[in-house]
Amino acid sequence: MRNLCCVAKTSSDHQPPLTLTPRQSLESAAVYGIIESAADVIERWNTETSTYAKATSMFYENKQEAMVFIDRVKDLQKTMDLLVSEDANSERLVRAQRLMEIAMKRLQKEFYQILSMNRAYLDPESVSTRSSLTSERSSNSDFIEDEDSHTGGDSIVEVEEASSNVMTELRSIAECMIGSGYAKECISIYKSIRKSIIDEGVYRLEVEKITTAKAKRMSWEDVELKIRSWLEAVKVSMETLFKGEKILCDHVFEASDSIRESCFSEISREGAILLFTFPEIVAFKTSKKNPPKEIIFRLLDMYTSVAGNWRAIEAIFSFESTSVVRSQALKSLVSLSESIRSLLLEFESRIHKDSSKVVVHGGGVHPLTLSVVSLISLLADYSNVLVDILAGSPPPDRSLIPESYLNVSDSDDSPTSELAIRFAWLILVLLCKIDRKANYYKDCSVQYLFLTNNLRHVVSRARSSNLKRLLGDDWVKRHVAKIKQFSDSYKRLAWGPVLATLPENRTVEMSAEEVKDRFEKFSEGFERAYGKQGACVVPDVELREEIKLSIARKLVPVYREFYNTRRSVILAGAGGVTVVRFTPDDIENHLSNLFSGEGISGSSSVSSPSSCRSRQSTS
Repeated sequence: MRNLCCVAKTSSDHQPPLTLTPRQSLESAAVYGIIESAADVIERWNTETSTYAKATSMFYENKQEAMVFIDRVKDLQKTMDLLVSEDANSERLVRAQRLMEIAMKRLQKEFYQILSMNRAYLDPESVSTRSSLTSERSSNSDFIEDEDSHTGGDSIVEVEEASSNVMTELRSIAECMIGSGYAKECISIYKSIRKSIIDEGVYRLEVEKITTAKAKRMSWEDVELKIRSWLEAVKVSMETLFKGEKILCDHVFEASDSIRESCFSEISREGAILLFTFPEIVAFKTSKKNPPKEIIFRLLDMYTSVAGNWRAIEAIFSFESTSVVRSQALKSLVSLSESIRSLLLEFESRIHKDSSKVVVHGGGVHPLTLSVVSLISLLADYSNVLVDILAGSPPPDRSLIPESYLNVSDSDDSPTSELAIRFAWLILVLLCKIDRKANYYKDCSVQYLFLTNNLRHVVSRARSSNLKRLLGDDWVKRHVAKIKQFSDSYKRLAWGPVLATLPENRTVEMSAEEVKDRFEKFSEGFERAYGKQGACVVPDVELREEIKLSIARKLVPVYREFYNTRRSVILAGAGGVTVVRFTPDDIENHLSNLFSGEGISGSSSVSSPSSCRSRQSTS
């Protein structure tokens, strides 16, 4: 084969001509072909020379040609790298550079249009839902679908396919632009559009910047509304908003870890910090101003929300540049923990300091019992997070808690055991306070009924809430036994004197005067007892029936036997009708109406603390 050569013009120093080998000539021809092939498609979509190209989306009108465009640009970039290594001033390199500038302007336009026009397929909710549905469909691929589910599945597939296509187009453009040295322009477009979407999402979730000064001026009602809105915002943010953006960012910039990090960080960091700063602001407000006792549950809700999303927070904001988001979320958890612990201490202190001398009508459940037990039973629902919150804080001194109060050994230092002791201690503080408040009833029997009602309320709420799991069956059994002790004491003091008016030995012979005297004493004793006890109340329906039935079982049969065997003696003499004022059925009917609270209420008046009771500790 004959050598092909190209003679270059020489300068005045008469340098020898440059001779190209056949291989170099072939490479030169190939370079020319690559540049011209790229020029053909690039010039066709030149926005400066073509009105059609200026008004049309290449990826929308001709996706196949769009992918050819991407391939030609990549080939052009490789060729430029080769030309630069050979001759940085060659005309072909200058032409290739000019073509590359035209191509990059085209791809910037396409990138912007795809991001702007496909928000329905690229919004965080759609992207995150697509990811979840893809995983779900994959896991359920072995199941047979009916016709309806197949139709619904087709619709989902269509949406997923459209979303996937758009994301693939964006990634193709991004990889091409980055590989061609136009990463800055690509990233700028992406950040600008996507940040506006995330910022809009945060705004729609009603997440706003609240300073500590503004928080101080807000009413607690407004704060609670803000908290409820924030809780929903966290849910949506972590499940869709930030999660979806992370998925999209990872997909589009899959080829570059640094760009993925830079884009996602700049787009999401501001909104995420704003979101996770709010709990810290609320915690600060609770520490500076006396909050309502119910606010502790909103703080627990916020703590639960952040703690429950912690894995997602670490996964989504895993980059070093988003560590500030993780740090802020952690700061909020710490602030919430401190506020919750402080509120719990304040709660216990309020029980200790309660000095109200209010006497509940009829020995009913005291308002302190109602409020404290309500709060404690609700707190028990947060036992999982309370274990974490209270970890490391000093528990109640076990020496202050009576032995066998809890079935927990001294060696059991598990978090759950410590939490159970804290709850048992709060209840013990309440019961001791209620024990002292019982002294303000003049009638000793009402004191015991008061204790019965209050302890019954405590145990009932414990049984119907998570407290039972924490405190254990033994705790419940011991306090049920204590209720029976109080109830028996009430019945003995209130109705024992009435029963004592009837003879113990009902077979002994008695004169008419003795029988008359017994009937008179019974009638007077019953009227007196009924007058006092008729003012009493037993709110718990089951307990009320138990006490009434127990009284009736002890009193009615004895009276019925005495009535049936001795009434004839009285009726034989004068004035017998007025002496026997109650039939056994009358007694039974009166007893069935007990604890309605409609009797004489004088027994509920305040007095100096009474010493008429001699009972065991409520522990």
